[in-house]
Amino acid sequence: MTILILGLIIFLGLHSIRVVAEDWRNATRARVGLNTWRAMYSVISITGLLLIIWGYGVAREAPIVIWTPPPATRHIAALLAVIAFIFMAATYIPRNGIKAKLHHPMTIGVKTWALAHLIANGTLHDILLFGGFLVWAILLFRASRQRDAALGVRYPAGSGAATALTIVAGVIGAGVFAMWLHLPLIGVRPF
Repeated sequence: MTILILGLIIFLGLHSIRVVAEDWRNATRARVGLNTWRAMYSVISITGLLLIIWGYGVAREAPIVIWTPPPATRHIAALLAVIAFIFMAATYIPRNGIKAKLHHPMTIGVKTWALAHLIANGTLHDILLFGGFLVWAILLFRASRQRDAALGVRYPAGSGAATALTIVAGVIGAGVFAMWLHLPLIGVRPF
């Protein structure tokens, strides 16, 4: 469990710098240069992510059950996962209505993904992993919206075609991941 917690601290801590220390971030980027900053950020992010993966795998070998979710939570989680994939697609497809309305769909997608997994899993390592990501995404979303308001950021209006494409891409992405990638990558069959 220690490895998982260390990985979460490193990964989520690094990804929280804009939330808690944006002035320091900007000064450091200016001092070391953008490419050096990106290289350091990438190395630390990958290190944190690898520790999360390793720690989660080790914790799964001796799970501490906090609660046993009812079977219906798997269906709710599956629906929420599809919605999370739609939010993720909205991050990358230009001029869609979801991004125009919500402004930070990736962060909302992470919140939705984390919530889906929290309600369908009741072990301590699941609660730490998905709860950590949920809390981080809530704080990041709030900070991002405040930063947008302070800077007067405006998002372009979305089109119906781009929004429809976003939904289709999200649903297909969720289906592909659930049917063919979740088991080999995560070790769990979602259905």
